[in-house]
Amino acid sequence: MTPPLLVGRGDLVEDFGASLDDGPGAPGRATLYTGARGVGKTVMLNQAEEQARRRGWLVISETATPGLVDRLTREHLPLLLHEHRDPPARRRLSGGSVAGVSVSWTDVADDRPEDGLRRQLEELTGILADHGTGLLISVDEMHRRRSGDLRELGAVVQHAFREERELAFVGAGLPAAVSDLLSDDVVTFLRRADRHVLGPVSLDDVAEAIRVPVEESGRSIGDEQCRTAAAATGGYPFLIQLVGHNVWRRHPDREHITAEDVADGVAAARRRIGSLVLEPSLADLSQIDRSFLVAMAVDDGPSRIGDVARRLGVNGTYASQYRLRLINAELVEPAGYGRLDFTMPYLREYLREHAASMVVPPRER
Repeated sequence: MTPPLLVGRGDLVEDFGASLDDGPGAPGRATLYTGARGVGKTVMLNQAEEQARRRGWLVISETATPGLVDRLTREHLPLLLHEHRDPPARRRLSGGSVAGVSVSWTDVADDRPEDGLRRQLEELTGILADHGTGLLISVDEMHRRRSGDLRELGAVVQHAFREERELAFVGAGLPAAVSDLLSDDVVTFLRRADRHVLGPVSLDDVAEAIRVPVEESGRSIGDEQCRTAAAATGGYPFLIQLVGHNVWRRHPDREHITAEDVADGVAAARRRIGSLVLEPSLADLSQIDRSFLVAMAVDDGPSRIGDVARRLGVNGTYASQYRLRLINAELVEPAGYGRLDFTMPYLREYLREHAASMVVPPRER
């Protein structure tokens, strides 16, 4: 869900809106957002869609699940064409009028043969261009497993760009998934898309994101309590919403949010982030990937690669392979020469609590 106050992403939102204003050929008319779970990728898609709607554009909002192209050609585009074609749909009498009984009418379905994706997009963008507007296609959770549909969509979008049609595309996905997709030779237009890797938000912005909605709702929170709540999020956008929600609901009938409310709300948010974000993030990994993370979680701060390799009983070359995999997955990041640290708040604590079920001794290669 889009939060009450979006912070730390204003420039990106404005950049996308400007690309719609700049016309065909603007780089931002194909935009990709990547980042770990919970960094606000879907929120950015929501914001891009809102920028389009404010300008009178039509929006198709989809997810890269099986049947994406079929849904576009059989549901979204036919409906929009039906609504915007000129002349409007024909109607037929479907009820009579006898002794006060009202007359009713029913739209007659368009009897033209169903066109393919390219033809439908060409017709719709042509209609919209005549009215000074365009079409935005938004696709969430992009992944190479859906590359067949994305190839077809990408080829059509790329052709529309070449024809300078009023069309824009915005997509989102996990870093490793988008990286795999960009290596596909067929989905070439995505390589030229504006790509934004979403990371943490500054703690000053987080404090504002917590304080402003509280005050706009008629309650108050002290500066110290606000800083404590902000620090607990680690700048992680999903935690901003989760901490804010749980702090608010401790005693919603009280005017002032106390230090106790903040402490209880933070504790509740930490419990929830495990099942909502951390567990799904780890589920995508191999057992050896998870063992590597558990070996890192032994340390209270950044881990030395050599120490992790020793704990796993493997050589440095073997450990480096998994280091790169986990960096690409946005779960760890370099923290100085030969060191790694976790990117997601509370991942270290979660791994420590669940270590017994995650560790599998790897074999050296």
